[in-house]
Amino acid sequence: MRLVFAGTPPVAVPALDALAASRHEIAAVLTRDDAPLGRKRVMTPSPVAARAAELGLEVIKANRPREAETDAVRALAPDLGVVVAYGALLRPAMLTAPRLGWVNLHFSLLPRWRGAAPVQRAVMAGDRETGSAVFRLVEELDAGDVFSLEHRPIGPDETAGEVLAALAGTGAAQLAGVVDALADGTARAEPQRGEVTLAPKLTLDDAHLRLRDAGDAVYAQLRGVTPEPGAFVLLDGERFKIHAARLARGAERLEPGRIGLSGGRVYLGTGTHPLQLVTVQPAGRKPMPAADWWRGLQRPDEARAE
Repeated sequence: MRLVFAGTPPVAVPALDALAASRHEIAAVLTRDDAPLGRKRVMTPSPVAARAAELGLEVIKANRPREAETDAVRALAPDLGVVVAYGALLRPAMLTAPRLGWVNLHFSLLPRWRGAAPVQRAVMAGDRETGSAVFRLVEELDAGDVFSLEHRPIGPDETAGEVLAALAGTGAAQLAGVVDALADGTARAEPQRGEVTLAPKLTLDDAHLRLRDAGDAVYAQLRGVTPEPGAFVLLDGERFKIHAARLARGAERLEPGRIGLSGGRVYLGTGTHPLQLVTVQPAGRKPMPAADWWRGLQRPDEARAE
């Protein structure tokens, strides 16, 4: 079949590669506009745009596809559109541009966690399982019939970034299989069943650890916002980032927010079990081992986070 692929971040690249290596033809790639990155705010193509250029594919850039982009896609006469984490809703005119419409690879067990941050919300909620779904794109958010659903456990110490990277790889093969089935006329889609939950985009407030919650919940929150937007607490009124930590079930309890040293390890108190801080980043400094940061404190006994 003749395909149009829509995607933006790194997790969409494996799917693009899988389809580029398949028996199908990618007529063009739709992705978001170049964005400023780094301290110098250099305008940079999206990871999907960069990979598409390496593959010699036509690239159409738009943060919100409108009439011009829709006309460009329709002029390509595609059989099918494929979406993986594009980052914007497709309007009805775009949905009907390909002959067979669009399919979407979504990293959740639909209808659980419809929305922009399904893996992050699943980890934060303490889910023990997630997965990926390939479904027919419709106007309602992530509500179309499902062609394929694959399950994957969430490890007790896995971060959202680690889970998402794994799903991007397995989901690419899953998506390619559905596209093959659609081409062969053997694909079958089933309506979604179960309770609908929503997974809105993460905000900075989601990354501010709620230290009065139970340790398991704080640890789940931390893993869910790692690596982006990145967990933090406030220390002396400034943002103190926590890049890596562990739940310390056997350690002595600390009151929520209290930071202490025991056995050469740095601990942060929660409502129950403390967190062992592994890698931290004080405001205005680079990431460092938590023990190194602790040794540099002038008054470590007064360290308290909010």
